[in-house]
Amino acid sequence: MRAKESGKVRYAYGVTMALLLGGTAFSIASGPVGAQVAQNEPSAMSPRPGAPLSFADLAARLQPAVVNISTKQRVPVTAQSNDPFEEFFRRFGAPQGQPGQPAPQGGVAPRTRETGSLGSGFIVSPDGYIVTNNHLVAGINGSGTVDTVTVILTNRKEYTARIVGRDQTSDLALLKIEGTNLPYVNFGDSTRARVGDWVLAVGNPYGLGGTVTAGIISALHRGITGTGAYDRYIQTDASINMGNSGGPMFDLNGNVIGINSALISPTGASVGIGLAIPAELAKPVIDSLRRGQRPQRGYLGISLQPLDENIAPSLGLPKDSGEIVRWVQPGEAAARAGIQAGDVVVRVNGQPVTPDQTASFLIANNAVGTKIPIDIIRDGRPIRITATVAQRPTEDQLAALTGGTPGGDSAVGTTVTVPTQQALGLSLQPLTPELANASKLPATARGVIITAVDPASDAAEQGLQRGDLIVTVNRQSVATPAQVTAAVEGARRTGRTSVLLLVQRGPGPGAFVGINIAAR
Repeated sequence: MRAKESGKVRYAYGVTMALLLGGTAFSIASGPVGAQVAQNEPSAMSPRPGAPLSFADLAARLQPAVVNISTKQRVPVTAQSNDPFEEFFRRFGAPQGQPGQPAPQGGVAPRTRETGSLGSGFIVSPDGYIVTNNHLVAGINGSGTVDTVTVILTNRKEYTARIVGRDQTSDLALLKIEGTNLPYVNFGDSTRARVGDWVLAVGNPYGLGGTVTAGIISALHRGITGTGAYDRYIQTDASINMGNSGGPMFDLNGNVIGINSALISPTGASVGIGLAIPAELAKPVIDSLRRGQRPQRGYLGISLQPLDENIAPSLGLPKDSGEIVRWVQPGEAAARAGIQAGDVVVRVNGQPVTPDQTASFLIANNAVGTKIPIDIIRDGRPIRITATVAQRPTEDQLAALTGGTPGGDSAVGTTVTVPTQQALGLSLQPLTPELANASKLPATARGVIITAVDPASDAAEQGLQRGDLIVTVNRQSVATPAQVTAAVEGARRTGRTSVLLLVQRGPGPGAFVGINIAAR
């Protein structure tokens, strides 16, 4: 990670995927402010088939509706003193601070510094509603919001904006400035976009306001995390850089079909892989925020993971033919419907579950309160379950429900004298209260603890660690190393090339891991 300071705005260049925040705040583009008609109104934008000779007319019409967004926030700074007596005086109650300055009550006043970022947005109504990314206006640690938001139009006029609403899950936010007869644009239909279509990106890369770049749609439904209801982007080779965040992606009819949000790059600068949130996902969220409502999205209360090349063989199923349920939240819609950990979800409301169309996406896009069929495979048998879709909790509520993400290595006590047994390149022991406490497992945990991992084993390659708890093998609960060994041998006798383990690390929910047994 390399950082360069310019004034009070920090540029951070990501190594793999960077959110598009950017540069110094000045604009070199100006244009006429439109009338009370959308800048991309069909009467003003005649479609041109094929590659255009120039994008100039299109860019001139659309640029006035695209804005620069500047944010500022004061954040605390941890003071690091070189005074060797500071800790001594602090411990014995001596007042702290600069000479001649009274010490504030309750200790030293916290130091702060001003930080900020710049990005892009676009006006969607003549009275000043503006769409942008949530990460642009979120607080420095993702909680709360920035202190001030300034919007700069192409005519260099500045407005102080208020945050109408924001949605962390979709990374979208809605702002409002006070104005009338402002230039604005409308959302288009991103479901009609095709790979190979021309697109324009307009924004504020590195503070260079009004920048227009062109390219094609390189891919649709591009996922970058493999999970989540909004891991579904339009990929483009149009140049998108830090500062383009929140800016619009236009088709050749002038419709907003995406919101530029991220890039994938080994350097932090554009290498031709830009990502935009499709309008089909963004518009319902923005409409809800404008009404003052929390966006509605479906939820069943399950945690899923892909059916990859390690897990699929252990279940006798094709790779990428569904997603396996790793955890079911008690009392939620999935639990009430009878869905269990280890079930493989293959269809949701008649739609197949694929890497491009995840179960999370399909569930989230069903209306709250509707009953939908869920097709699963359980122990090799197809089953159809009907579930009633609930409202998805907030991200903070979800984090609290799952107990956080399991951390790194878990230490295992060395005073236990229970004999160790070997299976899958793992040294195993029955779980005891002492081992559970050392591995930070909950008191309700049941299973077999891993005390050592052969570095040359497939288990090590799949990331299993000392202190992990094996809860099930091929969906059968295990409490002793002998039961693990018996389950592995049973899988070999049936011709399976791998076994499916449900593994828990620390206090978080478990995850399924496929371990190759063909070569052992």
